[in-house]
Amino acid sequence: MSRIQEILKKAEREGTVHRTRTIVAEGPSMGSPTAAAAATVPLPAMPPLDAPEPAPVQAHLDRRLVAAFAPQSLAAEQYRSLRTRVKGAEHGRAMRTIVITSPNKGDGKSLTAANLALTMAQEFQQRVLLLDGDLRRPSIHRLFGINDAPGLSDVLAGRASLEDAIVRVAQHELAIVPAGPVPSHPAELLGSTAMRRALDALRTRYDRIIIDMPPVAPLADVSIALGMVDGLLMVVRAGVTPKPAIERALSGLDMSKVLGLVLNDAGDGRGSYADGYGYGYVAG
Repeated sequence: MSRIQEILKKAEREGTVHRTRTIVAEGPSMGSPTAAAAATVPLPAMPPLDAPEPAPVQAHLDRRLVAAFAPQSLAAEQYRSLRTRVKGAEHGRAMRTIVITSPNKGDGKSLTAANLALTMAQEFQQRVLLLDGDLRRPSIHRLFGINDAPGLSDVLAGRASLEDAIVRVAQHELAIVPAGPVPSHPAELLGSTAMRRALDALRTRYDRIIIDMPPVAPLADVSIALGMVDGLLMVVRAGVTPKPAIERALSGLDMSKVLGLVLNDAGDGRGSYADGYGYGYVAG
């Protein structure tokens, strides 16, 4: 049996035990970003981040970030369970850089990435950074109510330093690098030497780096970046994301990096991916 089939079969067997209540967002509009061309200039080696932590900003978080707004809720508890399962999947190798993606848009990857990062940041002495690597339809800056620039695309194109792009969210012990302006060639930027150098520099400061990436289909962005990170979580919406789409998404990835599936809206009676409710994690 292939590892893809093993993951899917395990996803069918396992789930969580509670239904989570959807919280209506009260944040800014989720409209499309404005496109901007990326400059292509030679980049020097990116030094370690020796500068002091940036001053915290007062963010305006989306109400769906239950890890911040409702830490005692069942939904927040399930994110803590996801955090624990990620730790359990390390098996002696540190998962410091983790990509969050999905087979298709609308599966809930960005919200999962944001809540997981907030949950990890609540751990004692854990330095966590949330990186918006979705350079096509970025949304992390909207979820946190922060400026979208300078961001990752500015850093990779040589328009801003990495230190300038880091935003520290007040009261939540979380640092964020937004995506920045949408570039004309996002895949090339994500696969660049500048991206590898940026991740290497961030590793010198942060214990966990959660990277929100575009959906796998039909883009090459995730496959390009996967060689630079430690692991990947695939977010699927139970009963909505077709199983063939999951299989296609997984088949194009390095399966040694796939930690498992996060089941979003599982167990509502519409699908067969899990028997439980809310969010579930299935180790690969």
